Amino acid sequence: MRRSRAGGGSRPRHTRGVSKVASMRDAVAELVRDGDTVAIEGFTHLICFADGHEIIRQGRRDLTLARMTPDVIYDQMVAAGVARKLVFSWLGNPGVGSLHAIRRVTEGDHAILELEEYSHFGMVARYQAGAAHLPFMPLRSYFETDLPAANPLIRPIRSPYGDETVYAVPPLNPDVAIVHAQRASADGDTQVWGLLGCQKEAAFAADRVIVVVEELVDEAVVRADPNRTIIPGLIVDAVVVEPWGAHPSYVQGSYDRDNRFYLDWDPISRSSESTAAWLREWVFDLDGRAAYVEKLGPERLAALRPSGPAPSGSVDYGRYE
Repeated sequence: MRRSRAGGGSRPRHTRGVSKVASMRDAVAELVRDGDTVAIEGFTHLICFADGHEIIRQGRRDLTLARMTPDVIYDQMVAAGVARKLVFSWLGNPGVGSLHAIRRVTEGDHAILELEEYSHFGMVARYQAGAAHLPFMPLRSYFETDLPAANPLIRPIRSPYGDETVYAVPPLNPDVAIVHAQRASADGDTQVWGLLGCQKEAAFAADRVIVVVEELVDEAVVRADPNRTIIPGLIVDAVVVEPWGAHPSYVQGSYDRDNRFYLDWDPISRSSESTAAWLREWVFDLDGRAAYVEKLGPERLAALRPSGPAPSGSVDYGRYE
């Protein structure tokens, strides 16, 4: 694993050929610390539940959880007591309803989880500003909404080039960004296909980056198809090989979204007792993702696998001597 400089700042130079492969346990133990701002990104696709579960298992506390569209993984992490604050855009159990564990600690007179809300594009703009080391990012999307009234960090500014007013959001620089992907090389060059969120922006904005992949591949595979590389090894601290690490979300080409899981989570999460029982059975009592996958069982896994191949088109990059 590459160690980044404490407190952020510039990254050390990348050294080719140095393996960053680590176990999930070791990556979280070294790179995720109490009090950190942690971003687990992926837009319905490639959401790293495995890393979230390991953070729970290791008992991290006082985290600020940042994410565009928080869903079930953050509901589970909040229920486990790892978070003090949520920085987010829309949140919910997609296609089902509310995130009940989050509601329990944000509603009523005894709310204990701090909320900081933006639009989807507001979150992307914050990551972009953080990645570019800018003091803010201007955008238009807050006109005729009440979000600026709910969040004083969304502020109107005058254009330096005329009389126009737009809104600005501050940069977001997570201490740790966690990205799931189809494959990476041992030195961290990470390739994704299918639906993209703001994984690239979050990774470039973060001080430390953990990449979790379905498959580790040789550098030659990456070089043969370089345009799929959304995160270069230059900014990656650890590469974790964890098949099925995004379940119950999906990984294009590897397995489908487990809709049954999202439906089942709704009644489970409606009480703190049933939520705690689920966390005990599926997180605390298991020693890692392999045990989780074994517990899911071969029949359920088989139902999520693709029914056949659907290769993308190919291109000829040409050989130049």
